[in-house]
Amino acid sequence: MPIRSLFILACLLSLCTTHAQVTMTKNGTPTSRILFDSQVEADSIAAHLLQRFISEISGAQLPLKEASTATQQSNDILIGEFQRTDWPVEAGTIPDLQEDGFFLTTKGGNLRILSGGDKGSIYAAVTLLDDYLGMDYYAKDTYTLTEQASIQLPALSEEDHPAFRYRQTFSYGLEDPVYRWWFRIESPDEEFADRLWVHTFDRLIPSAVYGEAHPEYYSFINGERRPGKASQWCLTNPDVLDLATRKLDSIFRANPEEDMISVSQNDGNFTYCRCDACAAIDEHEGSPSGTLIHFMNKLAERFPDKTISTLAYLYSMQPPKHVKPLPNVNIMLCSIDAKREVPLTDNASGRDFVRALEGWAAISDNIFVWDYGINFDNLVSPFPNFHVLQPNMELFHTNNVTMHFAQVGGKRGEDFSELRAYMLCRLLWNPYQDTDELMLEFMTGYYGAAGHYLYQYQKELQKALAKYEVPLWIYDSPVSHKEGMLNQDLRLRYNQLFDQAEKAVNDQPALLDRVHRSRLPLQYADLEIARTNPDRDPQRLSVLLDTFQARTARFQVATLNERNNAPDDYCRLYRSRYLNRPQGNVAKGASVRWLQAPHDRYQELADTALTDELFGGTTFAESWVGWEGTDGSFILDLGEPQLITSISTDFLHQLGAWILLPKSVTYSVSTNGKDFGPFGKKELAEDRDREVKFVPVAVQAQKPTVVRYIKVEIEGMKVCPPWHYGVGYPAWFFLDEVLVR
Repeated sequence: MPIRSLFILACLLSLCTTHAQVTMTKNGTPTSRILFDSQVEADSIAAHLLQRFISEISGAQLPLKEASTATQQSNDILIGEFQRTDWPVEAGTIPDLQEDGFFLTTKGGNLRILSGGDKGSIYAAVTLLDDYLGMDYYAKDTYTLTEQASIQLPALSEEDHPAFRYRQTFSYGLEDPVYRWWFRIESPDEEFADRLWVHTFDRLIPSAVYGEAHPEYYSFINGERRPGKASQWCLTNPDVLDLATRKLDSIFRANPEEDMISVSQNDGNFTYCRCDACAAIDEHEGSPSGTLIHFMNKLAERFPDKTISTLAYLYSMQPPKHVKPLPNVNIMLCSIDAKREVPLTDNASGRDFVRALEGWAAISDNIFVWDYGINFDNLVSPFPNFHVLQPNMELFHTNNVTMHFAQVGGKRGEDFSELRAYMLCRLLWNPYQDTDELMLEFMTGYYGAAGHYLYQYQKELQKALAKYEVPLWIYDSPVSHKEGMLNQDLRLRYNQLFDQAEKAVNDQPALLDRVHRSRLPLQYADLEIARTNPDRDPQRLSVLLDTFQARTARFQVATLNERNNAPDDYCRLYRSRYLNRPQGNVAKGASVRWLQAPHDRYQELADTALTDELFGGTTFAESWVGWEGTDGSFILDLGEPQLITSISTDFLHQLGAWILLPKSVTYSVSTNGKDFGPFGKKELAEDRDREVKFVPVAVQAQKPTVVRYIKVEIEGMKVCPPWHYGVGYPAWFFLDEVLVR
């Protein structure tokens, strides 16, 4: 049991014997009843939760009674508004409660629970179980409790309110309704009408319906109107405002109980409208959020009793200089570009977000912060950001933020997802807690005797992150940290800690499973870093890969990244792509002469990366060579004439990063470096699949050919098409290895 619970239980036991105010059970027999109004859903849930877990703790099942038909008795548990009509003087003044807030008191000889609305009574019930009855919840269907046949409550009077009125994060634990109630987490479908929650422009005015007939509804980008699924609206077009108004009116009429809706830009950056009218407003306001807020204010005026939520995201993150959002315009501010190795106040990218937050806070008190603590490209990879959670959340709370979504890796097998959700949920309710205490509390309760070693692992990982100062970001790769927090010596130390953790719970299968699941990110990091080393040991890696594949299957790990690449596919590709060195590759170490050079960002790497026989991974940040908005071409010099039969190049497909396959690849060959003859050409089909892929483009000669020089010409997409996030903007293509046999 965690230190916090032991302390609380010890205090209660010492108090209960002499100062008991309410006796709930005695020697396994109920001495309390639970009175509630079954017509109030939250009160009914609270009543059944208390009945269930008090029974598990004591063996006594408290009777449930309808408050309207039962006569109150001493020691009863009273839940609900019915108490207000005959609230006893000795119970004190009823506090002014906020939504989801609650009041617990034993004054007057009963346990009384009052709610501020919504789920307040549920949260009161779990607070009673958590803080006063020694019960702890950790993950889906995973909790501990202290059995005691007699339950006596001391005098208590507690009022509590959430720091944020709306609290959301990701966790597979939310599949368990008790977990959701215990950690007080909400979901968009509880708040937003018709499930319209972020990136809704194309859902409200679909380009597939209106784009062809009315391109003027959509963004003017690089000299023309570009309707498309990811294109934004032309926010100065009055017809767009009228059409959006009609759409919202029909939605609200169909959902009369809902009063909030998202009218927000499509996903993607830089795709806002630059027509003369829009550009003039944005220039005056100093930000593309200018047209956005002018438009949302007009919508808000047409729906004064509703809340219009809109994104301040990527290009629209910074607030306008002059116009202010109306009170019923909700600003959903996103920190997507901020690095995560330090709190938001402590690096340049974070301070840019803080400047935006403070700017919005100066003109609005209706702010929703969408914060990121996730590595989209490598979900099952170490991501030690626990030390930034509390200071960031405190920053939000002090800047008028009333709604908060912490987007983190919450699926099975993702980096310490159970711990991360536990800490975040606690902080979402009260951001002024000690995160080190929260981590220790979880480690001890969830991992048992292994918790000490895993706590030490997290602290050493955090220390190394700070020492090497390598940024932690949402498209991170373990390879980026191979000389830093994931260097060889440190990974050896981390694995020793996991070995000790496994040994400590080797005779407890459930705890051992938790340790094995939590080790997956470190094993994945070992695999990813190993593939970049020329002297890798295929036999050792094959064993590690087998273990990783077996455990990801056992623990139901569905994907390794945001693009739904499955672990089984990763392991299969790893064996074929990285464990077996290319055979007969005469291009190894060949020199490169650039005709159309890659982007400057990749030039230093490019001279060797294409012929080093080290294939890139799913993250474009390492090993790959990229071109943006252009074609590409280069000449390989094999050093001397060679008899060859095939040429192959390796491309990356990653739509989320605007990395598209090229249109075609052409190979030509020469013996003197001047006169080139055709070797072959391949056309590539358009691919709209979100999954990250490695795509070889190979040409086989009809007969062996003597060659010294090989020219590779790549026809790029150049501009992102209408269906893509970056519609109208330069597209990338990325190339890694060239194999010549």
